[in-house]
Amino acid sequence: MEITKEAICGTLESNDLLVKVAPRNELEVVISSEVMRQFGVRIREVVEETLLQMGVTRGQVVIEDKGALDCAIRARVQAAVLRGCECDELNWGVL
Repeated sequence: MEITKEAICGTLESNDLLVKVAPRNELEVVISSEVMRQFGVRIREVVEETLLQMGVTRGQVVIEDKGALDCAIRARVQAAVLRGCECDELNWGVL
């Protein structure tokens, strides 16, 4: 999948996150979190695993986390990428 336009998903409410994606020549993941010291490594793992499963190799992904669970991180990243890719058909096997 290729990110072709800017897109966002999520909120800045407690226990949620905001994901922004934009086109870029290389893959860049930027994460800011209130719980970065405790869970920063795991947050990055979930984001990178999700991008890998979806076949995203280029683009900018900015995460503003407010203590979201892994399942919420995964879902928000997937939704933002799908919006940014302007996909007409979903491959449910990768989600």
